[in-house]
Amino acid sequence: MSAGAVFTAEWTKIRTVRSTNWTLLLGFALCVGLAALFGLSFRNTPSERLNNFDPLFAAFYSLTLGQLALVAFAVLVVGSEYGSGTIRASLAAVPRRGLFYAGKVLAAALLVAGVSLVTVLVTFFVAQAALGPRSTTLGADGVPQAIVGAWLYLTLICLFATGVAATLRSSALSLGVLIPLLFLGGQGLGNIPKLKTVTQFLPDQAGWVIMHLAGPPDDPRWARAYGPWTGLGILALWAAAALIGGYLALRRRDA
Repeated sequence: MSAGAVFTAEWTKIRTVRSTNWTLLLGFALCVGLAALFGLSFRNTPSERLNNFDPLFAAFYSLTLGQLALVAFAVLVVGSEYGSGTIRASLAAVPRRGLFYAGKVLAAALLVAGVSLVTVLVTFFVAQAALGPRSTTLGADGVPQAIVGAWLYLTLICLFATGVAATLRSSALSLGVLIPLLFLGGQGLGNIPKLKTVTQFLPDQAGWVIMHLAGPPDDPRWARAYGPWTGLGILALWAAAALIGGYLALRRRDA
C-alpha cells in the first residue's frame, strides 16, 4: 500500500469516529468559553488588584484546560485501535509498521494543527473582546509570537500525547499518565518554588513561556532558565521522544 493510501485510510478512520470528533469540539468550546469568562473576570477586577496584568495571560490561560480535550483526542486516535483489537487488521493491511505509524501520526497532526490554529485565533479575539479597555491588539508587541507559540504548543502537546498512547498501547493508561502530568504536575507542582528547577522542564511548563503563562520573567518565583523559543524547543523534544518511543513499541511488540 502506498503512503498516500495509508494516509487516506488513517484520515478516514479519524473522520468517521464520533468520539474523536467530539473531543476536538469540546476542546474548542472549552478554550473559547473559558477565555470569555476569564476576560470578563479581569475586566471587572479593580485595577489595584491587578499586578503586572498581561492581556495575553487572560487570553491563553484557558488553553491549559482546553488542551486536555485535545490530548484525549490524540490518545483515542491511537488507543482506540488497541482497545477494540482493530490494530491487528490495520497491521495486516499495512505490514510496514513504520509506514502505518507515520500515516497515523501525520493524519492526526494535520487535523490537530488546523483545529488548533482556529482555536487559538478565536480564543484570542474572544478574550480581547471580553477584556474591553484592558485588551490588546493583534499587532501589539509580543502578540504575533504568542499566537504562533500557542498554535505550536497545542499541536506539539497533542503529538506528545500521540506518542505516549502508542508507547503504552492503552487509552485508559495513557490518560491516567497524561492528565496528572499536564494538570496536577504542571499547574500544581509547577507552582512550588523548590520544585521549579525540575518542573520547569515538563512539557507543558516549557511551552507556557511563549504564551505568557509562566508569570513575570523578572519575578524569581516564575523565572525560567530558558527563553520562549527554547521552551518550545524543549516541548518539541518531548514530543519527538514520545513519538520515537511509540514507533519502537509498535515495531518490537506484537499487536
